[in-house]
Amino acid sequence: MRTLPLPDATAASPSAQERRGPMRPGRLLSTRKRLQGRAVAWLFRAGDAAAMAAVSLATSTLAPGQTQAAFHLLSAIAVLAALGLFGAYDFRRSEGVRLHLSRVAAAFLAGAAGALAAYVPLAMRSDIGVAARSWIPLALLVVTILHLGWWLCVRRWRANGRLAPNIVVVGATGAAERLIAAALDRRQVNILGVFDDRAGRAPGAIRGVPVLGDTKALIDHRIMPYVDRVVITVPPRATARVAQLIERLRVLPNEITLLLEGQDQPAEAAAISRAEDVPLAYISGPPADALRPIVKRAQDLVIGVLALLVAAPVMAVIAALVRLDSPGPVLFSQRRHGFNNEEIVVWKFRTMRADAADATAARQVRPGDERVTRLGRVLRATSLDELPQLFNVVKGEMSLVGPRPHAVGMKTGDVESARLVTEYAHRHRMKPGMTGWAAIKGSRGPVDTPESVRVRVALDVEYIERQSLWLDLYILTMTLPCLLGDRKAVR
Repeated sequence: MRTLPLPDATAASPSAQERRGPMRPGRLLSTRKRLQGRAVAWLFRAGDAAAMAAVSLATSTLAPGQTQAAFHLLSAIAVLAALGLFGAYDFRRSEGVRLHLSRVAAAFLAGAAGALAAYVPLAMRSDIGVAARSWIPLALLVVTILHLGWWLCVRRWRANGRLAPNIVVVGATGAAERLIAAALDRRQVNILGVFDDRAGRAPGAIRGVPVLGDTKALIDHRIMPYVDRVVITVPPRATARVAQLIERLRVLPNEITLLLEGQDQPAEAAAISRAEDVPLAYISGPPADALRPIVKRAQDLVIGVLALLVAAPVMAVIAALVRLDSPGPVLFSQRRHGFNNEEIVVWKFRTMRADAADATAARQVRPGDERVTRLGRVLRATSLDELPQLFNVVKGEMSLVGPRPHAVGMKTGDVESARLVTEYAHRHRMKPGMTGWAAIKGSRGPVDTPESVRVRVALDVEYIERQSLWLDLYILTMTLPCLLGDRKAVR
């Protein structure tokens, strides 16, 4: 796990501590490595469902029969639906434990009442009475205990930075100072730094949070893979400046929001509260389908582990052949951009001479490239050299399907590829993949012209906007025939 450790307090100089600011966690975890709010919320839902199933099984011995079993099932479904409708899985930062448990109890009773209403014609029957008297109190007790545990877990994860969103602020304004003051008071979000194009006139820090430079420094800053959201705080009348900032920052994969300075106090207070009080179910951005990242991760784990088991003998043979073909290590590692611009180490079978390895992709592979070994040409033509990336998939650094990861600092000609297309970083809004929409649409191999970079980025962004389980399965199905049928792409 790649983190940025906090220097020991006894060894760090005061100036170093001041540069870090009062809200920077001891360890900065990338967005990918931190707990995802939606995944946690769905895990809690699954826990509640399992608990109510266990309660139903336990109480069925007290009131056996099909009618009672149907009542238990209907009650469980009604309660789970009510818990969702009442926001019991939001775990808002401003919500204390008493308020949360009250919300849970109200949702439970509403759901149970709905289930009983469905049994009005049978309400006088003794078996229904027994079922209700046994199931409702026990299920309510169990769900209450569970949600007390969920609430304590969420509070702890937010306190140690596992769930607290990391924010940077653009604009050293009064609104920025009030946002930082609120964050310092409640400690529910981490504001890592402030950036302002007028850095020469801006203070060195705002309430201890350091001013780290201008927007150019923001775009290239090493903390950005750890940032969930960029908050722009500017006067509302500065429309040209707002548009300029948004245009300049749109190259980032991070979420961007506005907090306008100079609003009336209630409106500004509400905006600051919204910036802090993000429901657990909505942490890390608002995709159309909250289940999508969970389904995609499950897909990667199931198919990735099975693929590793099937490919293990082939990988062993390739490793032996690489060793026999040319001197040097079997595997080649390269630092590439992952989710949210995080740098990850991607593994491949070595296909070049060891003395000609190009870890930065400063020179992309060309037809007849003398650096590629005899075996390497075969491995590249069949993409078998990329089989070790299954380990990256299982670890969670990559997906089976997604934009292909490009090397950090990769160049197209003499220009860094990332500077050729404004939306280049948008392809990092999803984990990189072993294959992808661009691969089956003909954009394979090196991107050695500005036009090829634009085509690759456009296809990657199109995939991110359309991504679904069925599209992923289609891409996986089409990958092999597309690769084997392509004799033009240099790989």
